[in-house]
Amino acid sequence: MTYRIRNILIAIGLALVAMLLVLLYVTNYKRSVQHGEAQVPVFVASHDIAANTSGADIIAKHDVHELTIPKRNVVPGAISSVDQIRSLVLSSPIYAGEQVTVRPFSDVAAQGIRAHLRGTMRAIELAGDPNQLLASTLREGDHVDVLANLRTDPNSNQYADKIVVRNLLVLQAPSESTAAKATGNDSTSVILAVPDTWVPRLFYAYHNGDWSLELRPVINPADGKDRVDTIKSVLALQGGQ
Repeated sequence: MTYRIRNILIAIGLALVAMLLVLLYVTNYKRSVQHGEAQVPVFVASHDIAANTSGADIIAKHDVHELTIPKRNVVPGAISSVDQIRSLVLSSPIYAGEQVTVRPFSDVAAQGIRAHLRGTMRAIELAGDPNQLLASTLREGDHVDVLANLRTDPNSNQYADKIVVRNLLVLQAPSESTAAKATGNDSTSVILAVPDTWVPRLFYAYHNGDWSLELRPVINPADGKDRVDTIKSVLALQGGQ
């Protein structure tokens, strides 16, 4: 064996030893970190749990079970005791294997329409004919705009059309058949979720002019340029869009 070949073999051997030492160090470091990491209890869903299920039923039916996991894997809001959800109601589904948090739960009193009201949101009921309210078309969970036709001056017969509020959540859709049986006429009603600052505007349009709901698209909804139309703009040759 030549001197050159011997030196190459020695260098390769030293490199392999150094690689093994690095791997050994990294493995031992990971083990020490994992061993020293805090383990905390969480609860996960044993199977899919439907919305509107009470926390008491979830506990009684053992729909969740406890696991111990590294603290870094705990999701925000995760419960550490089932007593945290005992008096609550599930507002949205929880899926099998998902960590149980307080976020999808609401107070027992906040069910149905009340479950959708938070902060500045208010529920308001509007009565109208089936055409105004898109009866038999509108569904709970849809979003609508409100188009109003209002007098521009109390002392004149000049009117203007404008979308006065946009993107309101339908909390309860109108039912044309139910309304007809209950009232004996063609009126029905809808319940909408409205920000409190928009309630006066909607109330004014409702009581002082003609109005109608517009159904917003479900896919990629967008708003066009805000505008006010009068007889002049409607009849103008270059009225714009």
